[in-house]
Formats: sequence, structure tokens, C-alpha cells
Amino acid sequence: MVEAFAVASGKGGTGKTTSTLALGMALAETHDVTVVDADTGMANLLFHTGLDEATTTLHDLLIADADADVSDAVYERFGMKVVPCGTSLAAFREADPERLRDVVATLAADTDVLLLDSPAALGSKSAVLPIALADRTVIVLQPTVPALSDGLKVQEYARSYGTSTAGTLFNRVRDDEAVDRVVDQAEEYFGGETLGVVPESEAARAARRAGEPLLAHAPDSPASQAFREAARRLEVREGESEAVAARFQSAVIPDEV
Repeated sequence: MVEAFAVASGKGGTGKTTSTLALGMALAETHDVTVVDADTGMANLLFHTGLDEATTTLHDLLIADADADVSDAVYERFGMKVVPCGTSLAAFREADPERLRDVVATLAADTDVLLLDSPAALGSKSAVLPIALADRTVIVLQPTVPALSDGLKVQEYARSYGTSTAGTLFNRVRDDEAVDRVVDQAEEYFGGETLGVVPESEAARAARRAGEPLLAHAPDSPASQAFREAARRLEVREGESEAVAARFQSAVIPDEV
């Protein structure tokens, strides 16, 4: 079985990478999970997982003349397989986003859940491809009207490629925000359910500084508990890895965004 989720937001600052890793660690308690930093232009998952010195990253797999195997960029971390992306501007310029299709297809053959940490904005082929490849999208939001608007743009684009919405995840929620009203509003427009409401957390910032996912750094924090509950609501659907891989390899990349 395998299902691919794009974790997307439509804007920066929502805690998307923190959310991706938290969902990954929680799901890894019952599934084989692979997390891919598909944000090839603004990668930061490697800093959240202590992989900033990784010798081989996704960039190496996306450069046509590079001599790297997919397995070289897979690291066992925190009960998951993690594929970080590098931060070199030169490597980003050389990377061919179309090669991501084959990379994801290869990874799909050996996992239950693929989580694609997607770019914040839909401004290029490399940014929209994870959404086009995924089975479903988890949309990470802050409880504000502008964030809802950006998230709806992501959902609309995803649906144009047949990618449905698994649900929304409200993150970095402060006590003084009228989150209930915004959540009710979101449920009118977004597919799936509200997976969870995660409070603003100093523990998340401390985890980032420590180079660890939140659930590893502060497993008992309120934010970690909220992410675990969100993962429990994210029901993984079974799919044949061969069929999923074939779909990835044949995915059409838009010429314009």
C-alpha cells in the first residue's frame, strides 16, 4: 500500500515543514513513512532533522549528469525515511524538476506513506509538481482570512490535476484568535475535514534550533499532542505501489503556472 500526500500552504510562515515532520513521525508509529523535501528552491527540512551536512540530497537526484542513486539521498531519522533537499542556488538552477517524477516513483515502491513538503507558493514548475503528483493534499493554514484565501488557491490548483484535499490543519494558533469562527468558515470551502488545531509553541522553535522534529524534541507538548490527533484523523488509503509509481512517471508538468 502507498499513498502520497502533498503538505502545502500557499504562503510561508505557517509551519509547513514542522507540520510535515510531525505528521510523519505520528504516522510512522503504524506505517512506513517517507518524507521528501520537495521545496527545491527554499529547502529547510534538512535543518529540522539534523541533516544540514548530508552528502547527497534531492538536488543531486534532479541534476541530469549527477552520479547518484535514489537510495543515496534517503536517511533513516526519527523512525522515518527522510529525503532532504540542498540549499545551493547553483544546484537549484541545474536541477530538472521533471526528474522528481521518477524519484518519487522509486520511493513509492518501498513505503506506505509519502509526505511531500511542498513549496509555499505556486510560482514555478518545481513548485506545483508535488501537488500534481500527490493523491491528496493536506493544507496547512493559520486562522486568518488571507491564509484561507491562499489555501483555497492551492486547493483549486490541486483539484485541476485530480488531487483531492485530505483536510486542513490549523497551525500556530494563538489563544486570542477567533479560531472557531475561522474553522467553521474553512469547512464550508475546503474538502476533507479539519484535521487539527495546533497551538503556537515555543517548543517548535526550540526543536528547529536543536535540529529535531517537534515530536522528538518535545513529545508531550500540547502542539505535539495536537499533531498526533491530526495524524489519527488522516486515514491512509491503500494503493498499489506499481500503479502509483506508473502515475508519477506519467504525470504531466504544466508549461505555465
